[in-house]
Amino acid sequence: MKRSTPSAQIVCIFFNLFVCIIASHVSNAQDLAPEQNKFTVIKAKGLIDVRNGRLIEQAVIHILNGKIERAGSNLEIPVGATVINLSDKYLLPGLIDAHTHLCHEYQYELEKVPGANIVVETAVIDNATRALIGVRNARDMINSGYTTVRDLGNSGVNADIALRDAINKNWIPGPRVFASTRAISPIGGQFTRMPDDVRRELVQREYVEISGVEEARRAVKEAIYDGADCIKIIVNNDRMCLNQEELNAIVEEAHKANLKVAAHATNGDGPSLMAIKAGVNSIEHGYTLSSDVLKLMAAQGVYLVPTDRTGVERYQQRIKRALAANVKIAFGSDMYFLDAQRNRGQVTVSTYRSYIEAGMNNIQILQSATMNPGILIAGEGKVGLLEKGYFADIIALDKNPLTNIEAIENVVFVMKEGKVIFVDRSTNYSK
Repeated sequence: MKRSTPSAQIVCIFFNLFVCIIASHVSNAQDLAPEQNKFTVIKAKGLIDVRNGRLIEQAVIHILNGKIERAGSNLEIPVGATVINLSDKYLLPGLIDAHTHLCHEYQYELEKVPGANIVVETAVIDNATRALIGVRNARDMINSGYTTVRDLGNSGVNADIALRDAINKNWIPGPRVFASTRAISPIGGQFTRMPDDVRRELVQREYVEISGVEEARRAVKEAIYDGADCIKIIVNNDRMCLNQEELNAIVEEAHKANLKVAAHATNGDGPSLMAIKAGVNSIEHGYTLSSDVLKLMAAQGVYLVPTDRTGVERYQQRIKRALAANVKIAFGSDMYFLDAQRNRGQVTVSTYRSYIEAGMNNIQILQSATMNPGILIAGEGKVGLLEKGYFADIIALDKNPLTNIEAIENVVFVMKEGKVIFVDRSTNYSK
């Protein structure tokens, strides 16, 4: 019998996975797909007005061609409209994760050997498999309520672009993806020290290493050519750091193309200060930022994207300083380890608990999860709120998150651009 080639096996695996995903997807929501030029109406017990921090009772949302036409209390139902009755649920804008790595997956057991995860992911796992990992994670993210994500590198060579495009073509279910392609970094990316010949081979699969202004500009242009929606920079990787001139050049080239810049910056204030001076749009991580730097961020409209875990006091204190400085906070999970008990979406949504520990109130958490990252990633008037003109990205919860923030960990209904993606099997609804 003729043996199939590795390429044929990959195609077969992808096809079978695709069929399974679509079958599950259709079985949950096929009867609720909207018709063009016909109103879809959602009725619910309540709607969370995230902008103003209030509950709108007896909520009704009118949806036309994937966007919200009206949202309010006890609105009339247009004749002939398709009605989705969620009369005992609470509606919230689709969740947004401003710092994901959908095609990136490390294993805890490999962490016992320094550098093992890096080598396995870049040298053993190929780009096709990376994309398939992204397919699985994208499905799990949207089923947990994430309708938009910003994917910031560590996706191999443009696996994030392939994933984004497949979702946009409705080949697979997943959130709206704003992809950065490979991050721009100092020499070595974020990899551990390794022999030069190995480093050159592996690092280029995850990062674009630069040294000098011209290389910085070229790296941005390469990202744009590859299809980037935003630019990710690694300002510092332990002891190495991009210089001010390189950062200025990166931001200038990105902004000329109307692309926003996300800056990975750690190790105190220095890297963040340079990135802010260059004009980046967000600081990723910034674990120990001082009040002075946070005040500068607030004055210049630079967002903080914390990627925090629970139980870390310095993270909590930094959040408190950011709130005092009126810095806009956009939720970012930075999840990439495989969890044996929970999928990527379930792990991601649980990380809001770190914000609770830091003293954020429920509406601040909800704004960080919807409105703020919506503006940061997509700009005003597109995603993150349930208002006229916004995409109809809507999730439903059993409980009111204004009084019970843990409710967001159990999403029972997901709609993206007016199309129902997921309905929990325990949820009763009628048309």
